[in-house]
Amino acid sequence: MKTIFTTLCRLIINLIENIKQKLNHLAIRILDGIYYYSNGNIEHGSNILQNLGQALPSKLEYLSLTVSIKNSDFRTFLENSQDILINKLLIEQRSSYDILHYIKEYIMKKKRVKYLSIMYFKVQIDLYDLKDEAEEFKLYNIRVRSWNDLSFAGNIYNLLKEVD
Repeated sequence: MKTIFTTLCRLIINLIENIKQKLNHLAIRILDGIYYYSNGNIEHGSNILQNLGQALPSKLEYLSLTVSIKNSDFRTFLENSQDILINKLLIEQRSSYDILHYIKEYIMKKKRVKYLSIMYFKVQIDLYDLKDEAEEFKLYNIRVRSWNDLSFAGNIYNLLKEVD
């Protein structure tokens, strides 16, 4: 199973590299519980994060990552994508690692994102609800939005609520 997933990750990265000049929106969703191995480890999307940064185009309108992020993999992704400007960045962190300090160091201080949304899935905390943190990002001209406001799924949900 691990070999299949590694091969699939390579194919995804190759596809992104092949279409990067026309790529404006990208959503990657890797869920826990699917990739358990005999040693008890969960595949946290490491292969994707470690290789995604250098595969992306220099500018993206929308990037949504729903993965269990290990700090070392996330740092690698951020280091490899330092020259990429992203209008809307959404991260659904599905593990218990705190990634906010990396966001501040690599994204906030370098002003690489216009709109940001981070959802900590396990504890159901939206960065938008952490008012002091959201205000800090505002000082760097980064607008923190709720997960439901920026995600495609959230927009569909809000649209359906309006129709009712």
